[in-house]
Amino acid sequence: MPLITVDGLKPDPFVTLADDAALPEESGAIVSLARFRKDREALLSRNAPIGVRLKAEESPEQLGEDVHRLSVVALEFPKFRDGRAFSWARQLRTRLGFAGEVRAVGDFLYDQIAHQRRVGFDAWEITEGFSETQFRRALGEITNVYQPSADGRKTIRDLRVSSPT
Repeated sequence: MPLITVDGLKPDPFVTLADDAALPEESGAIVSLARFRKDREALLSRNAPIGVRLKAEESPEQLGEDVHRLSVVALEFPKFRDGRAFSWARQLRTRLGFAGEVRAVGDFLYDQIAHQRRVGFDAWEITEGFSETQFRRALGEITNVYQPSADGRKTIRDLRVSSPT
């Protein structure tokens, strides 16, 4: 699938692997949490970036201190109405201090992209035909926000309190 980041469309430097697939020689790889646990030492000792794809029911806390050794954490949206990945992204950024790429994969909607960005996502696996123009529009559609989030943007309440009357 095509990959888009806040910098635009780009080739995906990672290969997402099935649990029984061989590791690529030098390119980055994204593996399941189960495979990461099983092959942890071999994966972390490679001279290539590694990422983990978490299912909606898998908390990033399960990565432990290894989270800081990862280049990417891909968070799965099994259905657009399953919002657990929003919480996981925010947790990665705020509680766990993860500085790598947080990637949205699966079934998410155009309308969710702006909030995904606010909670910490910075890359999206998109469907064919989804343009960079649509992506930019999705990011900019919401100008004021109600919820505090990982991006530190002032909420409507904060703006009202700081506004002179």
